[in-house]
Amino acid sequence: MKLALLSDIHSNRQALDACMSHARAQGAERFAWLGDLVGYGADPGYVVRQAMALVADGHCVIGGNHDALAVHPPKPGDRAASTVAAYGAQWTHEQLTPQERAFLAARPLVAEIGGVLLAHASADTPERWPYVDNETAAAQCLDAATRRPGICHVFCGHVHQQTLYQRGTWRGLVCFTPQPGVALPVPPPQQWVATIGSVGQPRDGDPRAMYALLDTDVWLLRFVRVPYDHGAAAAAIRATGAMPDYFAQRLPLGR
Repeated sequence: MKLALLSDIHSNRQALDACMSHARAQGAERFAWLGDLVGYGADPGYVVRQAMALVADGHCVIGGNHDALAVHPPKPGDRAASTVAAYGAQWTHEQLTPQERAFLAARPLVAEIGGVLLAHASADTPERWPYVDNETAAAQCLDAATRRPGICHVFCGHVHQQTLYQRGTWRGLVCFTPQPGVALPVPPPQQWVATIGSVGQPRDGDPRAMYALLDTDVWLLRFVRVPYDHGAAAAAIRATGAMPDYFAQRLPLGR
């Protein structure tokens, strides 16, 4: 099975369409979206409707922290209201229909597909949205995941960068920065944690959209970068009149 893994779409219609088209051209048979469908970008309704169609067709969509904010945006004066993540949450909430908000609210925080655990943040306390951005956090994530029978690998989003952590016989984890397009062997029973990056908000200095493709028949993993029209995505953000211009400015910078 070729499983396409997408995360942190952030209402970026242009980046999503580019990644989905690319994945289908690569022979993807199943899709898993790892949360943060909305937030920051201009097209939350479009993205959620695509997700709803995927789930209806038997694919997997889990929830992220921005999705939770869109369902229940913080009120003025709330501590959470001053965070960058909360900017535009009320506008996003208003763009979604009650059915679309209900869909986001019903998303699980973790899911399993064929020996692989999927989480937006970490498999360790996923409801607290911890970042898997170093070896210690990756080890905690993997420890939590492998308590489940049959799980060897964990795939996460949330950090907006593509990274691979491998557990060796010494129990520690080694961090790798993968090269886009290079197939990496990840055979069980070896254990791995991967952060698959962001479709709609890359933050590694490269504006191209990110996703990953896992072939479970031969256990090969490829991290992918896809060019898209970030100028159109930025223009759409500005056209909302509600989102901070900063969200548009950073798209061509990959920051």
